[in-house]
Amino acid sequence: MFDVDGTLVDSERDGHRVAFNRAFEEAGLPDRWDVELYGELLEIAGGDRRIKAYFVRRGMPEDGSAELARRLHARKTVIFTEMARQGEIEPRPGVGELLDELGAAGVRIAVATTGNGAWVHPLLERSFGAGRFEVVVTADEAPRLKPDPSAYLRALEGLGLAAAAALAIEDSHNGLRAAKSAGMACVVVVNDYTRQQELEAADLTLDGFGRPHAPVRVLSDPHALDPPGRLDVDTLRRLAASGSDG
Repeated sequence: MFDVDGTLVDSERDGHRVAFNRAFEEAGLPDRWDVELYGELLEIAGGDRRIKAYFVRRGMPEDGSAELARRLHARKTVIFTEMARQGEIEPRPGVGELLDELGAAGVRIAVATTGNGAWVHPLLERSFGAGRFEVVVTADEAPRLKPDPSAYLRALEGLGLAAAAALAIEDSHNGLRAAKSAGMACVVVVNDYTRQQELEAADLTLDGFGRPHAPVRVLSDPHALDPPGRLDVDTLRRLAASGSDG
């Protein structure tokens, strides 16, 4: 079961951040969020709240910042959705190979995200093909942001599975907390924004998905899974077995 933002695609740095900046530019604002600043702002969950906090920090009154943030975030969502439809946001390296391997092995694949369904569905279809995921849960079905576990609980319900029969693949502390709160084992595949987060509860932590000729670094492996330089079906099956044994 996959998260989307930062997991299947590096959408924070190369998607959302770019869309925010385009919305600022369209509105005639001089503000631009570089990679480092956006990493700091990601500590604030929710795009409109992120914009508001940024403007308040710059000295704008809260009342004015709330309305401006609402309008900018609405426009940013439209821009980001179009970016997703146009294929501007690419999968993380190794994701396509893992999905192909899971499909060939008959593993059921789902998505549990609190991203907006208006952009999640076209992004998944454009990047990975229609019908790749058996269940897709978005903010439309689970509006509470992670670390609330509702997205995972809804996905489990859609699959008809108990938590012990499924695994989550995430990129962040909040995603890890959501998966664990839902009772699931969780692999964390960090990105540039999340590698310094508190991830000790993860069942496996890698610095990427990996490819045969581009192995990833194992950051934490409490179950001694010893993945072969990439995240693969065998490693995931052994993790599932270790959970059922424990």
